[in-house]
Amino acid sequence: MSVPPTAPRGSLVRFRAGYGRALEWVVIVLVVTLAVEVTLGVAFRALGRSLAWYDEVASVLLAWLTFYGAALASVKRAHIGCPELVDVMPWPARRAFNIAAELIVIAFFALFGAVGAWILPVLHTDALVSLPWIPISVVQSVIPISAVLIIVAEVTHLADLLAARGPGPAVAASATSEQLQ
Repeated sequence: MSVPPTAPRGSLVRFRAGYGRALEWVVIVLVVTLAVEVTLGVAFRALGRSLAWYDEVASVLLAWLTFYGAALASVKRAHIGCPELVDVMPWPARRAFNIAAELIVIAFFALFGAVGAWILPVLHTDALVSLPWIPISVVQSVIPISAVLIIVAEVTHLADLLAARGPGPAVAASATSEQLQ
């Protein structure tokens, strides 16, 4: 039994959709956790019983939200861009430019993640000030983890660009406009 030629592409679209939903849930959990934590901090402060760990944990949650939100934005192609110059290029140049840009982004996040992973053992003896049982390496693990998440998102978009054979309706229907600009 042969597999239709569109099956891998459909699998990629399904993977990206599921991957995006999973990241959405991570971001939702972080937003809700941050909102609850800030609300508790304000309430306890109003009662004159400030939480010692409130500020530090809020900062960590905000950083995590930023990194995981960036991974979600990569999946959804929601990062800021300036496609006007690319739009005026002929299709082959536009495709080549976008492939090169994806490769640069992937290389950057590979380096970013590698350095982030390299620094974790250095931080293994440090801990949060207000919650000394939480190692800084756990807090900073968001860097290599989010780098991998972003690389996965970018690789799925790179696969779309590599599979694209022209700006025809089949490509436009399965890819976002940012991928083909």
